[in-house]
This record gives sequence, structure tokens and C-alpha cells, in this order.
Amino acid sequence: MKYNQNKKIMQVTETTLVIGVDIAKHKHYARALNYRGIELGKGIEFENNSSGFARLGFWICEIRKKHQLGHVIVGMEPTGHYWLNLEQHLRRHRIKQVLVNPAHVKKSKELDDNSPTKNDPKDAYTIARLVVDGRYSEPHILENEYAELRLAMNHRERLVKDQNAVKARIINWLDRYFPEFTKVFKGWEGKAALSTLENFSTPAEIADKTIEEIVTTWRLSASRSVGRKKAQELVEAAKESVGLDSSLSMARSMLLSLLRQYRMLEHELNELECVVEGLLKQIPGTSYMLAIKGLGVITVAGILAETGNLLDYRHYRQIQRLAGLNLKESSSGKHKGKTTIAKRGRPRLRALLFRAIMPLVSKNPEFKALHNHFTSRETNPLKKMQSIVALCCRLLRVLFAISKQQVPYDPNKVLKCIQRKQEALVA
Repeated sequence: MKYNQNKKIMQVTETTLVIGVDIAKHKHYARALNYRGIELGKGIEFENNSSGFARLGFWICEIRKKHQLGHVIVGMEPTGHYWLNLEQHLRRHRIKQVLVNPAHVKKSKELDDNSPTKNDPKDAYTIARLVVDGRYSEPHILENEYAELRLAMNHRERLVKDQNAVKARIINWLDRYFPEFTKVFKGWEGKAALSTLENFSTPAEIADKTIEEIVTTWRLSASRSVGRKKAQELVEAAKESVGLDSSLSMARSMLLSLLRQYRMLEHELNELECVVEGLLKQIPGTSYMLAIKGLGVITVAGILAETGNLLDYRHYRQIQRLAGLNLKESSSGKHKGKTTIAKRGRPRLRALLFRAIMPLVSKNPEFKALHNHFTSRETNPLKKMQSIVALCCRLLRVLFAISKQQVPYDPNKVLKCIQRKQEALVA
């Protein structure tokens, strides 16, 4: 970490022009400093469009000529998605750009004037000073299949969120108008249940139908697993229903609208999953990752969408920090603070890893053995949640090794730590 910090500081030399840009939706503000933190010229405000970017480039050229500077570094906050257009423009013109953590800007803006005042010129200056001090990170911009994968997974997350909202509204409808429906069917998403809701949704409509009519409707919807017995239960439940019986015409119309939305979202999710599978086939090593028992297409795609190309990392611990799974503690003097995970980085990646580990612990023999080992070992046994975090890091290590070495998943290598422990006990 110290070496990386020194390397960042050494990139700012006597001939370096440091530009700090405060990002906004429509207009950005920029200020220029030299390697000692001395401001060069007046700052400028420029719009988030081609003419604004051209104005920024002309301003940078003037300062470079006036002060005889060569190398340019542009620092900015990753504010929402508004910085992406400027980043692309700078990358196309081969101007080095770096990112400054918004939390660092907020905490260091009072160092110069001891004032909590916040405005665009002050933030731009603070960003430039942080770049001079080497307190920045290199942007990791996804390209090709990884960029497509991230967009696909972001879109999938929105579709799932919309579908869950529709599901909740359908359940709300059933609780109001037909609360006995879920006692007849285990779930309303089955073929027979959906066919019932789409063809005769209210209890009054069902009570008017004969057993043969209901069974025929189910047969036409390709649901052959239910028959007369289930139809009889449905009719009896409809006749004894305590659901609301007012404004049924509008209620039925509302339910049909919700069901159409559910069908449409389900269709889009299925199509998107096929696209994601195609993208994964284009990425080397994913076939080996999918061979791990307990890992599915959506899990692997989600992890790679968050991390990007694993070959871009030197060590798996970099991905661990990206997920916020690195450890932190707060100690002072004789007080020894509690060690917890930092939770700094990409929360979606951390959530994906947690959701991936749960089925691995129950279905994958190697991860299940590791979980039992971590929680029951004599020296430093871990709590269950601590073991889950450790297994998340182990999964990252496995995926990183598969990607780097392009080798199949080897269960024996995953269990090496247990084997070493057993060998030590025998010795």
C-alpha cells in the first residue's frame, strides 16, 4: 500500500499540470495547480457538452504553454453518472484522468480555510490538492464484453425489482378479493394458478363455473398436473370466500393488468438471461467457474460485471478490497478494538458474494467442509457469519486463480488448509 501511495505521488513531477474538476449535471468547474499545490491562473466553468469540453482543452493548452508544463493529470469525483462523458472525452484525447473519493473531499475541504463552506470552485481546488498528494485512484473502465455484462446485470436488477413490485401488488389483490386462493394453490405463479386468475379471477366467477369447465381451461393452458379434485377445492373455496365483493369489474381489470405486466417482465428476464449466457461464453475461464457446484450463470455474471476482467488485478486481495471485505479495527493504547469488515467499495459485489456462498455452503462439499472447519477448529474458531465472510474471500481467490491460470476447478486445492492442519496433527 505504501509503495502504491509513493508511486502515485511520484507521478506528479515539476512538469505536471494537475487539474481538479468539480462534476455537476450541466456545468463543471475546473482549477489548475502545479506539483507544489500552487494555483495557476483562474478557474473556469464549462458545460457538459462538446463545446464545453473544447473550452476546457483550450484552457489547459494555454496554461501549459504559459508555465511550460507537459504532463496533465485531471482529477474528479465520480459523481453519479455525470462524470462518464468527461472521462470518455479525456480518454479519447489520451489525457490521464484519476478519481478522488468524495468522502476524502468532504473531510479535507476545511484544511485550507477552516470553514465548512461548500461551492464548486472550492471543491475543484480540494480535488486538485488531493491529486497532488497522491490521494486518488485509477478509474477502472469496463470495455467490450464486461461493459455489456454490467449493463445487462444492471438492467436485470431493475427488471427483478419491478417484477417484485408487481408480485407484491398481486398478493395484495388476492388478500383483498380472494384470500382463500393461496390455500388451494401453494403459489399463484404456477401454470394452473395463473390460468385461473387470468380466466376467472374473482370468487363469484369461479362459483358460476362447473368442475368440467375449470379442468378444461387448465388443460388448454398446458397444465396437466391438476384435475377434478383441485377444481372441486377451488369451487368450494370460492363459495365460502370472505373476499371483498364490491367494484369487482374494476378489480378484475386491475388484476389482468398486473398479470400482463408480470408475464412481460418474466419474458424479458428470460431473454436477458440468454444474452448473459452468450456474453459469458465470450469470456475465457467462465466455463470452469460454472463447473463449480452451487454457482450459476447469474451469480458468475454478476460477480464479473462488478469486478470486470479479473486479469486486470495483480492479487485477489485487490478484489477483496473492492468488495469491502478487507478487515478494519479501531484500537488506541491498551484498548483493542473489534475487527470487522470495512464495507468500503462496491456493496453490490459484496451482496452477490454473500448470496453465492449460502448455496455453496449447503451444496458444495468443499465449501461445506471449510465452513465446518472454520467454525469448529480448536484454535481461533470463527462464528458462522465470520466463516461466511472468510468463504466469500476464498471464493474470490478461487475465481481469480481460475481466470489467471485458465485451469479447471480443483477441489483438492480448496481443501489444502484442512489437509495441512491434519498433517500437522499427525506429525
